[in-house]
Amino acid sequence: MGDRPVRCAVEGGVATITLDSPGNRNALSRALLAGLHEALDRAEQPDVRVIVLTHTPPVFCAGADLKERSDAPSDSKPMVRAMQRLSEVDQPTIAAVLGPVRAGGIGLMASCDLVVVQPDVTFAFTEVRLGLAPAIISVPILQRCPWTKLAAPFLTGEVFDARDALEMGLVTHVAGAVPAAVSTLVAGIVAGAPEAVAATKRLLRGDRPWAEMQALSERLFASPEGTEGMRAFAEHRPPAWKVPTPASGQRGN
Repeated sequence: MGDRPVRCAVEGGVATITLDSPGNRNALSRALLAGLHEALDRAEQPDVRVIVLTHTPPVFCAGADLKERSDAPSDSKPMVRAMQRLSEVDQPTIAAVLGPVRAGGIGLMASCDLVVVQPDVTFAFTEVRLGLAPAIISVPILQRCPWTKLAAPFLTGEVFDARDALEMGLVTHVAGAVPAAVSTLVAGIVAGAPEAVAATKRLLRGDRPWAEMQALSERLFASPEGTEGMRAFAEHRPPAWKVPTPASGQRGN
């Protein structure tokens, strides 16, 4: 795939997709998402039994490319489709995470069936601090986790660690040696019959309101709060949120 920000290698029935744009912390740019879709085109072929999504360190994924999002109208379709493909492809998908994950990157990770992370990995849903909401990514995340476990990190944007992520169900494995743990999982998967494994994966998945969450995400990216949040991020300052004022004649209780 040349100099594109995503690499895909297939060996022994395993397609390893590597997010390879460390210069922008593997942010979800248009180029990275296009490369991810190209990699998934290869990974979805019949000679592949397992798909491993990993990254070039130090960061797994920093979330949306805010510069791109602030310079052009929001189009979430490539991100939505990438998460759908990781969720719905017949082959089991494994996220191998060696570094921090933020916002949309957590959605990409959570769309995989199995998530293996190092003990020192940290996470944060930073959307509310940017005038946004974790709308699209809530689809795979709420499929994995009870909402009560997500309330504090969703509403505060606070950083949490691998132990917290495991306890809430966001990740499936915390391992000091991520590649070894992934290899063990791969060996277990390929020991099963391909059609039986695909059918079992479908049993684990339910219906998800992707279109509704895509519309919400795009509306918030284009909103005054989203615009201010992204501008403040770029300018390295706290955002100046405007507190809504009651309508004329309206009183609080």
